[in-house]
Amino acid sequence: MISITAKLMGGSVNIPGENIICCISFLNTSDPANSRNVETLAWASVQIHCLCSTNAKVPYTSKLAQPAEVPPLESDTSFVPYKGDMQGQIVLSTKPKILFCDLQLLPGLSKSFVYTEVLPLEAPPSYRGKLVKYSYKISIGAQRVNCPIKLLRIPLRVLAISGLPDYNICEDSEDLSPSNPFLESQSKEHDLGPALQLVQNITARRSPNFYNITNTRGKVGRFCLFKQSYRLGEDIVGTFDFTKCTVPCIQLTVTLQCEEHIAAEYSVNKPEVAVSSYSKHHEVCLHMTHCLLNLPIPMHATPVFVTDLIELKWKLHFEFVTGHPGATDFALSGDTWRAPEFLHIETMIWDLPVQIYPALPSPEPNSQSKHFLIL
Repeated sequence: MISITAKLMGGSVNIPGENIICCISFLNTSDPANSRNVETLAWASVQIHCLCSTNAKVPYTSKLAQPAEVPPLESDTSFVPYKGDMQGQIVLSTKPKILFCDLQLLPGLSKSFVYTEVLPLEAPPSYRGKLVKYSYKISIGAQRVNCPIKLLRIPLRVLAISGLPDYNICEDSEDLSPSNPFLESQSKEHDLGPALQLVQNITARRSPNFYNITNTRGKVGRFCLFKQSYRLGEDIVGTFDFTKCTVPCIQLTVTLQCEEHIAAEYSVNKPEVAVSSYSKHHEVCLHMTHCLLNLPIPMHATPVFVTDLIELKWKLHFEFVTGHPGATDFALSGDTWRAPEFLHIETMIWDLPVQIYPALPSPEPNSQSKHFLIL
């Protein structure tokens, strides 16, 4: 038997324009004492593809073939990396790279190959939403002589920086030198330093913004948000000020939400919008002068992005429960303060947009995440 081991160098989280490096090893697991068990592999190839699946409400069509349209022939020698995968559209696929042809391994011996590929700048991010899902996989296909093809799939997470495709990060002119079709073309890794520094500068900038909260009866409070742009894993911090207010605020709820906006050409009847809620903050603030808001942004969330199919936005959703002026005062009965038995309340909502950018993880050269396949 032959064991295939694949390991991503630097971790499984990448951004468009970055170089993906995967070390792939082939080992003959037969007993070294039996030198006659020479294993032969006909070929092995690697490819990265992005699969887009949609809700029934989103009739996403593409000129690319669906995986379901590919005949599931086990003996077919063609390399179909998405064979047997979930239903959807292949929206991005790199050129397949052949690792070897006619590889022979003696018992106990192994052979390793390093696969490198640069993610295109236009690559959409990984996303699992209610209406749309984008998923990435590195597919390693190998075939023994007179045996069916077997696939090893490695999940990959892609975090896109909003506006990166429009950001001119490469000023190099075209290479006009003659090309040799028998030599592998070298994919150039883009310099992402300026874009990453731009994200760092945007999310580190503190510029407090104040918002007056009012309804038809008067002022409810004032909200202060210390900055508008955040990275994954950060906390959204703000304060509420209820001093000098004419309308009492009984309680409030703030929810971090993302909205999926489907492009008009892919909507059936009306614009499709799906809302997903993440962290939530609830506060009973009657007779309070100040209160603090602290909402964590989960690391598994997807930052803002735009494709031809979907636009993802983030917002803070506020819900205020207010009372009538003077109706929430405590009544003094003898030596006892009593709260009112009944309250006439009103509910008001408010949405405040925020920007969320990716938090790029540090490289993991010693990562032990490995994937295995037995041929």
